[in-house]
Amino acid sequence: MLPAALQPPVKHNITGCILAGGQASRMGGVDKGLQLFRGQTLVQRAIERLQPQVSKVLINANRNPADYALTGCKVLADSELADNGPLSGFLTGLQHCDTEWLVTVPCDSPFFPLDLVEKLALAATEKQALIAMAQTPRLHDNSWELQPVFCLMHRSLLDSLRDYLQNGGHKISLWAQLQTPLALSPFANPPTSTDPFANANTLQELQDLQT
Repeated sequence: MLPAALQPPVKHNITGCILAGGQASRMGGVDKGLQLFRGQTLVQRAIERLQPQVSKVLINANRNPADYALTGCKVLADSELADNGPLSGFLTGLQHCDTEWLVTVPCDSPFFPLDLVEKLALAATEKQALIAMAQTPRLHDNSWELQPVFCLMHRSLLDSLRDYLQNGGHKISLWAQLQTPLALSPFANPPTSTDPFANANTLQELQDLQT
């Protein structure tokens, strides 16, 4: 059920949260957000793209807080129900969100859309939904693929997410589907440029994205 006083998501009431709290096991355990991409760290790149779209930016990081703090953004470590992947970051972001809405992006997708938040907000408003996620077309057929870490959510979902994690849940899409309705915002892949949702799970993938 939607809150009676639900405010539509617009820039001034949306906080951005960059997810940099993972273990980066496929990247050899390095701190992914601090890896260099075209002369700046991945987290700096994410801030550069996200900051114009939201009222403020938080960073969810569990290592090297002093390095992340050099960005000028508030740095938040997981303190409750940690080790649950991106959902731990969702929870931390919601716990510290002082605006009505929170949007999350990963630190390892250096090309995410500059209109990401605008389109997610539009989808949430049109559906009167508490949560909206990005989706992209699959190349081999006409279906769509969810991009669940690119998520706009209302802060009232904090208790729902905490309950889901306490009951052993760990998959973002399954939690999102418990929220009715779930708004989906389609993003087409430009034919001549890099996939805007491409991410770097390994150092080789990061190197490939540099070119």
